[in-house]
Amino acid sequence: MALIKKKSKVSDKIPTSSMADIAFLLLIFFLVTTTFDEEIGLQVVLPERGPESEVDVSPKNLLFFLVQPDGSVIVRRGESPGEQRITGRQVEGVMREALSTNPNVIGVVQTSPEARYEHMIAVLDGIQSAGSTRFSLQLLEE
Repeated sequence: MALIKKKSKVSDKIPTSSMADIAFLLLIFFLVTTTFDEEIGLQVVLPERGPESEVDVSPKNLLFFLVQPDGSVIVRRGESPGEQRITGRQVEGVMREALSTNPNVIGVVQTSPEARYEHMIAVLDGIQSAGSTRFSLQLLEE
């Protein structure tokens, strides 16, 4: 007599007992392997504070960049009453020209409180792109 074996039914259910384990393993994997981009800003080295931290600077060595709320920049050289209105993209050219005539020039960035942050950064980028390492940040007082 031959034995006839019954075929076992194939289950149509998906085993979910290990789904939570798989989800946690995937979560840990993505947390460990994800990298975040670091925002690279301007490298600013501040001087040490001390009794001799204030230095007298000749007005002929100053180049003022007055950042306006609309994004325009007013350039004033030293104590000269003359002003020139430029855009943030023209700051580099103006600073290069000033550095070629006077290598001791300091860019003084005075920003209006109503001006957007990106306008001030555009001026600082222009000063740095021109090759200047000396600048001053101030609040523009009306």
